[in-house]
Order: sequence, then C-alpha cells, then structure tokens
Amino acid sequence: MSDRYSFPPGGHPPQTQLLTDRAVFKTAYAVIPRGTMRDITASFLPHWEATRLWVLARPMTGFAETFSQYAMEVQPGGGSERPDDDPSAQSAIFVTDGTVTVTLDGTAHVLEEGGYAWLPPGAGWSLRNTGGSVACFQWIRKRYQPAGGVPVPAPIFTSDAAVEPAVMPDTEGRWATTRFHDPAELGHDMHVTIVTFRPGGVIPFLETHVMEHGLYVLEGHGVYRLNDDWVEVEAGDFMWLRAFCPQACYAGGPGPFRYLLYKDVNRHAPLTLGGSA
Repeated sequence: MSDRYSFPPGGHPPQTQLLTDRAVFKTAYAVIPRGTMRDITASFLPHWEATRLWVLARPMTGFAETFSQYAMEVQPGGGSERPDDDPSAQSAIFVTDGTVTVTLDGTAHVLEEGGYAWLPPGAGWSLRNTGGSVACFQWIRKRYQPAGGVPVPAPIFTSDAAVEPAVMPDTEGRWATTRFHDPAELGHDMHVTIVTFRPGGVIPFLETHVMEHGLYVLEGHGVYRLNDDWVEVEAGDFMWLRAFCPQACYAGGPGPFRYLLYKDVNRHAPLTLGGSA
C-alpha cells in the first residue's frame, strides 16, 4: 500500500484486541477510525467485478444529507462498465494506491496514485484497474443541483502533484489547500480539496458554517475540535460533519497532516426539509 495515502487495512483483528477504540457517533459529527474498516464491515456493489468497499458516509435525515463516500478496493482487472445507475449523481474519485483507467465518452484517462477525477451527472463513464496490483480510491457521490442558466462544468482529470497548493494567508506556509475545482466556477455545487498542515499548523478558530463535510485523513495525524470534543485522528480515519458543527484542528506530528475534504457549495439552502430551494 501507498506510504503517502492511507487506506483501510481490511483483515480481521485478533481476539486479544481491546474493544476500546476511537469510534464516535454523535448528533453533530462522527469519527470512523481506520481500525473499524475490516473485512466484516466491507460491502459490494452491483455491476462491479472484483471490487469491495467500505461505506463511509450516506445521506441520513437529521445528519449529513448531501453526499455519500466510499473507500473502494479493486483487484487487478476489476472494475465496472456500469458504475452508477443514478443519472443525477456526480462523482469525484481520488486514487490512494495503484492505477485505474477511467473511460469517458470513449477517451481513456489513466489515474495513478494521487490522481483525481470529477465526472458530471449523466456522464457515461467506466473504471478498470489496469495495473498489476490492488487499486484503492475514495469515491464521493452527490446528487447534482442544477442552477438555472448556469452550465454544468466540464469533467476534470488532474492529480495532487499537478495542482499547486494555495497557502492560507498569515500562516507562514503551515496551512495550504490543494483545490481540484475552480472556486469561481458556479456550476460546481461541491468542492473536493486536500488540506495540508505542516507541523505547527492550526485552524485558529471554531469554523461554524452551513457546509457539510467528509474528511478522509490521507497522511499523518492531528487533533480535531468537533463541537465540544477534542478528537485525535490519524491516517486512514474518516470524519463526518453535519452542517454548523463547530470545528478546528492542529497538526499533531513531526510530518504533514493531510486530509481529503468534501463540502457542498454555491447553491441556495432548500426551504423545505429534503426538498428543493
């Protein structure tokens, strides 16, 4: 597995392991530690061959309602010619290990470790593990919200290495954001970024906002303030934050603390529960 991008370990813990762990589910947030992502909690999808996954987030009334997120593990040659039957679903894929080929409108795009793709709703795409080892990726899905007169953006194929991180002001380089989507393009109703904290980096206030979050820790470890609690997280952990959950963090180790971040953006707030704006 990759040294830079963590992925669930699978397998099964020994009978000697203590039950005490860091898993938390509260009204404002959830923490799913990497150690809970074992064979017994893996699942499968129709029309996917030689593939298993861990469901990290799904829409739930009263909690995070806008997205789902999966940790996907695909054996060599595995994948799908029919990955998603929901024509309203947009997809974001970030490869943490191995090589996959995403074919869209007849054009093949090879994504290696650190590769990123955003696929518009209704796009006829397929995915195959075209490498010689297991391929792993994070798959984020969101039902696209059209905005009258605003065109749906073009697909995105890029990588962590290809995008220059934007350093946050007055942080001396300790806090930076790798933006895979153009923040000025209002056709996007979700953004996926990689947030990087160098040792000493900190979010110095309790962010409290309408955006829901999925945060998958790619590298390192840190301490997160979630609502009233301080929670330690490490590479391979997942955090699920509902709207308005107060949040802050600081890097907790000698190396970088990095996580893949989802948030919903650029649309009116629905005025009815589960409804449209």
